[in-house]
Amino acid sequence: MTGNIEHPNVGDELHLDREMLMSLSPRVIETSTPWTEGIGRFEGPLLRAVLEAAGAQGEQVRVRALNEYEYEVPVADFQDYDVILAMTRNGEPIAVRDLGPMFVLYPFDEHPELLNETIRHRSVWHVGALHVP
Repeated sequence: MTGNIEHPNVGDELHLDREMLMSLSPRVIETSTPWTEGIGRFEGPLLRAVLEAAGAQGEQVRVRALNEYEYEVPVADFQDYDVILAMTRNGEPIAVRDLGPMFVLYPFDEHPELLNETIRHRSVWHVGALHVP
C-alpha cells in the first residue's frame, strides 16, 4: 500500500504478506458473484481493517490489478459494507487465473443492491496494490 498512510514498513510503503493480511479481521463471505458459478465461500481481511492497519487517510482507495487496471473505490464502501480482500475461495488460495491472488469482494447475496455496474467496476480482481491518494 502506498500514498497517504501513517504506518509504512518498507520506506514509505506498507508491505503485507498473506499471513499479515489474514491476521487483520479475517471474514468469510458466502456469496455468488457475477464472475463465478454458484455460491462460493470466500475468506480474507476486511478492507477497512487493512486501511486501519496502514493508518490510511483518504476518501478514496485506488485499487491496482496486476495487469495495471485501476479503479478508485470510496472508503465509505468499506465502512458501509463488510467488503473483503478475498484471498481464498472454498478453502483454497485463489489462483491468478481465477481472479486471484486477491480481489475486492462485496457481500452481494447479503446486499442485492450491490449487483450493479458501479460496484462491478469497484470489485477489482488480480489485486496487486492499493494506493491512498
